[in-house]
Amino acid sequence: MNIKIFTIFPEMFNGPFNTSILHKAREKGILKIDLINFRDYAQDKHKSVDDYPFGGGAGMVLRPEPIILALEANWDFNQPNQEIILVTPQGEIFNQEKAKELASKDNLAFICGHYEGFDERIRHFVTREFSIGDYVLTGGEIPAMVMVDAIARLIPGVIKEMESFQEDSFYTGLLEYPQYTRPRVFRNLKVPDVLLSGNHEKIRLWRKKESLRRTLKRRPELLDKYELSPEEKILLEEVKKEESANG
Repeated sequence: MNIKIFTIFPEMFNGPFNTSILHKAREKGILKIDLINFRDYAQDKHKSVDDYPFGGGAGMVLRPEPIILALEANWDFNQPNQEIILVTPQGEIFNQEKAKELASKDNLAFICGHYEGFDERIRHFVTREFSIGDYVLTGGEIPAMVMVDAIARLIPGVIKEMESFQEDSFYTGLLEYPQYTRPRVFRNLKVPDVLLSGNHEKIRLWRKKESLRRTLKRRPELLDKYELSPEEKILLEEVKKEESANG
């Protein structure tokens, strides 16, 4: 996948994109990330990318010319299977389903804003708008990092074992079951016996049941849009009875 990020703070991406899984994916050539400073495309001698809003108001607004000129110089608008994403709190909420959808694209562009917002005419050049939540950050760089990380790990070859992300919270629509590793006992806290039993079917059922339990207790609204299998319906009823009995 090819990703281009348009920002006036490209140095912010050095840490996240040059470490861990993303760094390895870039080294393998699975993921190509280019950082474009759209300040380089500003037209005045001061290289300004923002200006006061017409009509008055607080703060500064990003001008259209530097961003669009940067896009035109670095992006092929005719290439297939692409999205040009505006990172904005006004966009649709980014989630795991959106990550899976975007992971199927060949080319992604992210436009990161700053200040009070964008000149509205920039929106004529984008195909999608995303927000990572109902809160406001100082700029679009951190949300872009979050989205690229979530998308990249779903690209084949980025994570060695597909099961590593297929059982993640939200990937299936439920929260992930509890995980344990050595030691078997830590400060009188024990690993559940079923996980030490070697019985793969019992382990599978325990994990499914605990996934349902955790979702019910922490994010019950997820169950409203999750289509339960016959097996899951039985397990969920057991969970509800157990939770009710425990008070």
